[in-house]
Amino acid sequence: MTGKQLKKLETELWKAADQLRANSKLTATEYSMPVLGLIFLRHAYNRFAKVKEEIEKDRTPHPQRGKKPITKSDFLEKNALYLPENAQYDYLVNLPESEDIGEALDTAMKDIETEYDALNGVLPKNYSNFGKDLLRELLRTFNKEVLKKAEGDVFGKIYEYFLNKFAMTGAQEGGEFFTPMSLVQTIVNVIEPDHGTVFDPAVGSAGMFVQTGYFLQGKGLQSAERVNFYGQEKTEMNTRLAKMNLAVHGLEGKIIGGDEANTYYNDYFTLVGDCDFVMANPPFNVDGVDKNKDVVKKDPRLLTVKDEDGKLKRLLPKNDNANYLWIQYFYGYLKQTGRAGFVMASSASDAGHSEKEIRKELVKTGAVDVMIAIGNNFFYTRSLPCTLWFFDRAKELDKVRKDKVLMLDARKIYRKVTSKINDFSPEQLQNLICIVNLYRGNTKKFETTVSGYLQKATELAKETAEITEQLKKQIQKVHKTVSDFAEKFVKENEDAVSFIDALKIEELGILTEQQHKLISEARKAKPDIKVLEEIALQCKSIRKLQDKVIKQLIETIVNAQKELQLNKNKDWKELKVKEQTDELKELQKQLSGDPDEEEPGLLHETEYFWKQANWLTTRFPKGSYIDVEGLCKVVSKKEIEDKDWSLSPGRYVGVDATSDEDYDYEERLSEIHIELDGLNEEASELAKTISVNYKALVV
Repeated sequence: MTGKQLKKLETELWKAADQLRANSKLTATEYSMPVLGLIFLRHAYNRFAKVKEEIEKDRTPHPQRGKKPITKSDFLEKNALYLPENAQYDYLVNLPESEDIGEALDTAMKDIETEYDALNGVLPKNYSNFGKDLLRELLRTFNKEVLKKAEGDVFGKIYEYFLNKFAMTGAQEGGEFFTPMSLVQTIVNVIEPDHGTVFDPAVGSAGMFVQTGYFLQGKGLQSAERVNFYGQEKTEMNTRLAKMNLAVHGLEGKIIGGDEANTYYNDYFTLVGDCDFVMANPPFNVDGVDKNKDVVKKDPRLLTVKDEDGKLKRLLPKNDNANYLWIQYFYGYLKQTGRAGFVMASSASDAGHSEKEIRKELVKTGAVDVMIAIGNNFFYTRSLPCTLWFFDRAKELDKVRKDKVLMLDARKIYRKVTSKINDFSPEQLQNLICIVNLYRGNTKKFETTVSGYLQKATELAKETAEITEQLKKQIQKVHKTVSDFAEKFVKENEDAVSFIDALKIEELGILTEQQHKLISEARKAKPDIKVLEEIALQCKSIRKLQDKVIKQLIETIVNAQKELQLNKNKDWKELKVKEQTDELKELQKQLSGDPDEEEPGLLHETEYFWKQANWLTTRFPKGSYIDVEGLCKVVSKKEIEDKDWSLSPGRYVGVDATSDEDYDYEERLSEIHIELDGLNEEASELAKTISVNYKALVV
């Protein structure tokens, strides 16, 4: 299954599931866990069915005793769950209407938990509270033929997609269980967790572990052979989400939940100084941690300094805010070669008083490696900006590196998803990771990324040339077919002269010339920044003109059909103009994109990948790290001290003087359109609320 096919499937499944919820009285919170449970069950059954077939195929029958019966241990050997018959998806989806489907699902989940201690208390078992029609429709939704055949990590991706969507709709107490994918991917790609103990002390739904799995997979490595996952999560609901998330991704890990997993008071796994990698999105600005408790005051995870009498003391932040407890925990858990990456409130980068003293001591260790400022609206439940912190304790032993910190201001780098939510595109993320790699002296990532962009743009350019050739011919074909008919028709219907006039599209000739030029240049495309620049500019300039001409041509045909009643004309029917214009629209969609499916076209994509290569090569022209005004700067401890120990990237990188030159007005118009859509949705919801309240008052 391709990325585009998966994206389309995810969207279809979400729309179907969300429509069912909308027609029920359930909230997103009530609905989320049971739906995620069905995704888990569908995945488990697919894996079960495939492994069962493999086992039966490999098992030769005994002459007297026949085939050896399949057991639970056979499935364990192949990393699959053994499912009792009543917990198999096909059994459940085909239950007779007379059976209580809610009770059947609850029993199925209980029986799976009975078989596997790791899932005990994890799976949802409140299906009896749902309407039977809703449950049957949900089961059918996840029983599509394409899902029956799905392999690999399709269900893992779907599970993540639904987690993301539930977070956006406010499920699970404001979506705090879900760290935005862009931030998780950034953290994982910066710290590169490829071995040893990986710990998340605020594990949420285990997104950090899942992305680590993908990271290792991308390097051809198996997570089970390379890393051991450990997670703590106080909220029981989130613990269940995390365990299901690992299971559906085929990952194993030790995750503890409940009060004993409260990281402020418990280091449950006793991992101080033993972690190779630590990463998390801890809760921001938490008040109320009891700092009078000995377990907090004497916590070995806190930094120690000598007081005026030369005695060692632990650095406990004095204000009622847990940010600097968390920051010290991440450092305290690391081995001498360990790395940490975490999300933190932007205010923590400049916090004063006791927090500044802690920050000062951290900087002096030499472990602070990278600071990345993130813009507004990356979180679903809060619009404020945040900062990603990265520690690398190996730097402490490196005389050159220990005095360097990369300040990276990514606040202006984002993609607008909705009026209230931003993220990084995959390419924006890769560009940021390239900068980090250049800072570390690794130029290979930069070279392969730029080369990949140019190769992709070249392939897209050549495909653009072929589709543009087809579109050019189709426009000419439709125009000639309709024009020839119009000339004959006017001879018999003098009042139809306006039909011919409307077909005299002035810009058609200009478009044909531009198409010819683009086709000629794009067919000669090669992975060269200058060659592709000319093609990218042509792609951008032709898009609006092409769409305008096609729109004018189709509107002329539609108006003529209506005003002249051409659908009753025998000669017109024989021309099959609708089929011709449908083909025209399909070719146009391939080039200009499909707004309904949120799919960009070839013209935009060709330009886009060239722009990504250009973005990197104009900022780092020699393929090695340099400070870039308004974007990144490597600073020394002395520079940080001079800025009052601030770790806020914006205070160091300056202002980008080229921002106006790079400003993409077309992209901004697209963002404004998304913002307007969001405002329209809010206005519609507000109008409904006012109407309901008004009716209640009148009654």
